[in-house]
Amino acid sequence: MMNMKILIAMHKPYWIPRDKVYMPIWVGRKGKVDKFPRWTIQGDDTGDNISEKNPHYCELTAMYWAWKNLDCEYIGLCHYRRYFIKKILGLKLHINRRRDFERAMQQCDALLPDIHYTEGTVYRHYAAVHHELDLKEAGNIIAEKYPEYKLDFDAVMRGNRLYLYNMFCMKKTLFDRYCEWLFTILFELEKRIDISGYDSYQTRVFGFISERLFIVWLRHQSGLTFTTQEVMSLEKPGWRRQITLWLQRKLY
Repeated sequence: MMNMKILIAMHKPYWIPRDKVYMPIWVGRKGKVDKFPRWTIQGDDTGDNISEKNPHYCELTAMYWAWKNLDCEYIGLCHYRRYFIKKILGLKLHINRRRDFERAMQQCDALLPDIHYTEGTVYRHYAAVHHELDLKEAGNIIAEKYPEYKLDFDAVMRGNRLYLYNMFCMKKTLFDRYCEWLFTILFELEKRIDISGYDSYQTRVFGFISERLFIVWLRHQSGLTFTTQEVMSLEKPGWRRQITLWLQRKLY
């Protein structure tokens, strides 16, 4: 049996799978213990952490905590309402269990969500719904700190493919390398952009940027093999969110 943990990023009590491979983690727990006093799951506010950044970093505070504090051989991430699912011949069988993750890791280096195709390029898609200059500045930082990744960044921005949700499963050593790269860029980006005037949605900028950077990092890793699985959401977005998304697509 592989020494494996699949984190479930959670900000409120919610149903979780019973398989012990899953490790729920309360993101943004710092300063909010009294909100759910009987909720005793692991928080992202112990050891070396950035729990207070959760409103802007989303599930990345769980990733940072795991990078700095969790000891395991394999690691993955999903969300309290989004999971990898097992399918056979198009039929949805169940949410991934330990054996599904282990089989994937025996066949490849990383398990990823099914590819998502944007409307237009990745760059223009981001610019249509977020603040364009933030993504451009992330590219500038990559050019300065990791110039060997600049061609990968440019290629991804011109393309139309993404792996969304920051969901994955891979070896912890590979994950650690990714986190070192990612957080170096995001912490520098945090110094360079002003989000004080952003609304509560747009302040999640570092989570949004990271979704675009993940495929940049993956593209640069030579020799790695990947497999993908469908992601199932346990909730559908509310009608207001659905209308907003529809309008954004039409305006774009």
